[in-house]
Amino acid sequence: MSIPNPTLRQRQLAMRLRELRNEKNLSIADVAQQLLCSPAKISRIETAQRGVSLRDVRDLCRLYEVSAAESAQLMTLAKDARQKEWWQFYDNRELRQMLGLEAEASAITEYEITTVPGLLQTEDYARAVIRGWLPRIAPDVLDDRVKVRMKRQEWLYRADTLRYWVLLDESVLYRHVGSTPTMRDQLDRLVELSDLPHVTIQVIPFTAGAHVGFDSTFRLMEFDHDSGIADTIFVEHQMGLFYLEADKVVRRFREIIDHLRAEALGIQESRRRITEMAAKFA
Repeated sequence: MSIPNPTLRQRQLAMRLRELRNEKNLSIADVAQQLLCSPAKISRIETAQRGVSLRDVRDLCRLYEVSAAESAQLMTLAKDARQKEWWQFYDNRELRQMLGLEAEASAITEYEITTVPGLLQTEDYARAVIRGWLPRIAPDVLDDRVKVRMKRQEWLYRADTLRYWVLLDESVLYRHVGSTPTMRDQLDRLVELSDLPHVTIQVIPFTAGAHVGFDSTFRLMEFDHDSGIADTIFVEHQMGLFYLEADKVVRRFREIIDHLRAEALGIQESRRRITEMAAKFA
């Protein structure tokens, strides 16, 4: 039997605990006072930024006067959230969050202006990207990062449950990452993956000019409604990775995605553009 996704369980637990507090019209400060802890601890629990002990779940259930049946369900969620999946062994909390949610997502839309997204990278291209991003990275750490990136790609073959839509700035096709064979293999890989029925790759051409995507790269992760998890935006930059899930913010990014899709080449034309660039690296 598979292990329940601990990241998903933690977020489900956090969301329900927040709902229960609001139903009781209690502030975070009120709860912290009752549990003799800091308000920051309650806030981090409710935003899934830290784990929650079984004792804390028990005490919160008592405070919120939760039924015995739901208390048992919440305790089970807390236990599941403490399980270890392969991504749970990485030190970076934001990376663990992203990997855990990625494994559970039903759809991902990704916009890139610098490099091919990690889910589509060949091993050599991934190695060159990570080395360029972190020039002082130790060889063993580099190897681990590449392995993680390759492991993530198993998600692509869950064709029964996912949709993956990639919007690539045309500059990505021109940027010489690694050797010439590395670039050729990477662009060939894009063409190959575009054959998958659940994968869509569109190129935003230089002729699109100025557009709403100049600011940064991002990804939208969407989840089945019955998962209880809010759709989430992840933004990655030099200083780290952060995620946004406020409804207003997610709606704004959906608007940006709509604009980018309108500016992009059609699916077949995008495929031809990638094929043409691959030939130039032959």
